[in-house]
Amino acid sequence: MNNNADRHPPPQFASDTYAGICPEALEALARANEGHAPAYGDDPWTARATALLRDLFETDCAVFFVPTGTAANALALAALCRSYHSVLCHADAHIQTDECGAPEHAAGGIKIVPVPGAEGKLTPDLVREAASKRRDVHSHKPGVLSLSQATEAGTVYTVQELRALGEAARALRLRLHVDGARFANAVASLRLPPKALTWQAGVDVLSFGGTKNGMAFGDAVVFFDGALAEGFEYIRKQAGHLLAKMRYVAAPWAAMLESGAWLRNAEHANAMARELETGLRGVDGVSILYPVQANAVFVQMPPRWVEELHRRGWHFYTIAGGERLMGSWDTEPQDVEAFLKDLRNVAAHS
Repeated sequence: MNNNADRHPPPQFASDTYAGICPEALEALARANEGHAPAYGDDPWTARATALLRDLFETDCAVFFVPTGTAANALALAALCRSYHSVLCHADAHIQTDECGAPEHAAGGIKIVPVPGAEGKLTPDLVREAASKRRDVHSHKPGVLSLSQATEAGTVYTVQELRALGEAARALRLRLHVDGARFANAVASLRLPPKALTWQAGVDVLSFGGTKNGMAFGDAVVFFDGALAEGFEYIRKQAGHLLAKMRYVAAPWAAMLESGAWLRNAEHANAMARELETGLRGVDGVSILYPVQANAVFVQMPPRWVEELHRRGWHFYTIAGGERLMGSWDTEPQDVEAFLKDLRNVAAHS
């Protein structure tokens, strides 16, 4: 593995959450730490970050910062749902597989309905079929369609796909929520303005991730329909996610938006995933499972190879039917080559 003493411990491909804080975010934290500032989001950094997000999306959206992506998703769904509603999502969606029932807990009785779909995606036909089941009073009433962008399989919904899903949601009287833990990676992949992938496509609420893109913590809940944000400040407070020192969440957001680091980081992570994909395709015995469109590469390889790579110190997870390898804002070409070198060595001696 890479023994570069300047980068200890060695980089990994398990998750973009393994990466540290990028320089822009870290410097912003240090600057925000000078002196006193009003608490609970009444500080200038929160105001600035909110204004910058409105500029980014080119609309007068309502913005609320929360510490984690789980909080962003759970509280957004709580705002959109009554207790008798169901939320349609992909079977591999984070709200279904990785949030310990947080959405159901926050919304007090909602039901998450998983829907299988190829390459991590849903289609209008799949949504219509799922929404048509059990529409009587004895079952949960479909209330929200939740999409992941980028998906849990590392794929990205095109703007055409999003618009079609938005139209289907409106026809079914469903609100459209997007889990954008890796929304920046999707924007970097599609090279489109964020508005085209959100409110112009019919998205009502976005959980915009910062944690996976170089920040220490802190995601933004962005309501494109201001009426849906009514009372959200109370939902956030009641759930314990209104931080007293909100400036430490907002300051990195402001710095990354002002500097463009939010997009550069995502572009770099995506590029490292593509470089990894190129190398993996040259190893006999390795299969790429899904199109590499963001910063994730999903592969299948012999179980004994997986075991040996773990033994050599490489960390990665088995997710969505394969081994997931993630590029991060700080992944370097030499990290990719170090992994590929070990993989080739394992393959040669198997």
